[in-house]
Amino acid sequence: MKVTENPLKSLTHYSRLVAKVLHRPTVGRSTIAVWSDSRYTGVTEGEVFFVNGIRLRLREELDFSAGLITAYGYEVYRGAERLYWYDDFPHPHDPDLASTFSHHKHIPPDIKHHRIPAPEMSFIQPNLPVLGGNLLVTVPGFQSKQ
Repeated sequence: MKVTENPLKSLTHYSRLVAKVLHRPTVGRSTIAVWSDSRYTGVTEGEVFFVNGIRLRLREELDFSAGLITAYGYEVYRGAERLYWYDDFPHPHDPDLASTFSHHKHIPPDIKHHRIPAPEMSFIQPNLPVLGGNLLVTVPGFQSKQ
């Protein structure tokens, strides 16, 4: 795959990107699967278990013909505690989210209703590399075992 090629343009290219992102010492194991029922659409779904005890649960709906993520949800847990999540559900009446509409992050306190803009999320480029990197930098208590 060429560096300039959009990995969201095919099941093969996106699957390779996901495998590359997950092949790192900070990932203990993963149930992530990328599949397609047609040559035009796909789904990425599963969980990533990091060696620091953090778990990322994700689901993405992909449009290979347009090279887009059409919908997503990313949830981050420590044990059973949900630390935060990202989603693309629109909240057009919340002016604080207008800068990154419809991308946003739910954070404590009142995690269900406390939303902040999420400029790091995208429909036009893969989010998994950003999520993996952020989990190692922004989760309190992380200590690398590398």
